[in-house]
Amino acid sequence: MVSIQHLISPASLPKPVPGVPSLSVVSYNVLLPNSADGWWNFKMYNPPLADEKDWHISSWDYRRDLLREKLRTMDADVVCLQEIAPESFENDFGFMVDLGYDGVELYKKGRFRPATFWKTSHCTLATPAVHKDRALLTAFHLNDFPNDKQHWFVANCHLQAGKNGPRRLRQMNEAIRGVLTLAKKLKEPEPEKKIRLIVCGDMNGGQECGAIQYLEKGFVDETFLEDNEPVSTSRKDLPLATPMIDATACVKRSDGSGSPPTMV
Repeated sequence: MVSIQHLISPASLPKPVPGVPSLSVVSYNVLLPNSADGWWNFKMYNPPLADEKDWHISSWDYRRDLLREKLRTMDADVVCLQEIAPESFENDFGFMVDLGYDGVELYKKGRFRPATFWKTSHCTLATPAVHKDRALLTAFHLNDFPNDKQHWFVANCHLQAGKNGPRRLRQMNEAIRGVLTLAKKLKEPEPEKKIRLIVCGDMNGGQECGAIQYLEKGFVDETFLEDNEPVSTSRKDLPLATPMIDATACVKRSDGSGSPPTMV
């Protein structure tokens, strides 16, 4: 059984328990623009940055420095980012090497790309990364557990935005099945029942989203509506023995409320 821990705020992750395999993963949508891509959506700031003296807050240099400090503090084994601009990728994220992330895979096409970074001092990429529709799939082996036959799988997703429920569901279904194909190639024992899988990223939807229901309920059928329209013409079952668990929903604050994914 794999234990999942989610922290409410960025902080140093707890040290691994000796003798227990573990993998820490952090996910951020860094938001375009990076340094070269000029698109920017000012609605991310509330109130809007009306005063010119505050405009630097929306600059890439300012946001990059904040991101670098948060990632340095958390010190995760694997970092999954979304909305990476390929034209300036090496310059924008060169600081990741300074933080110890000497392994990286950038999604191979598109303007908004996921990128997965990892520390080869702790984990090794078990096989070349797989690129699905807006999902980057990686499999890792922990260096400190050479006799452990199971791998850790990470699906770094940035699902389609807007009124595209059927495509989001299709993207998620393809990603999960892609992970299982990868697991079988690696000769994982009973991957449908025992797989160590972390799905993270920007899903562009919450509980109202068919892709999320697919993961958490284990199926979506033609009765499920998103934006008042069905996301599927037939039932689609999650090809895992049990539905997945939303780690953020497992966290309870002092007032009893949960800790949903955030927009900061």
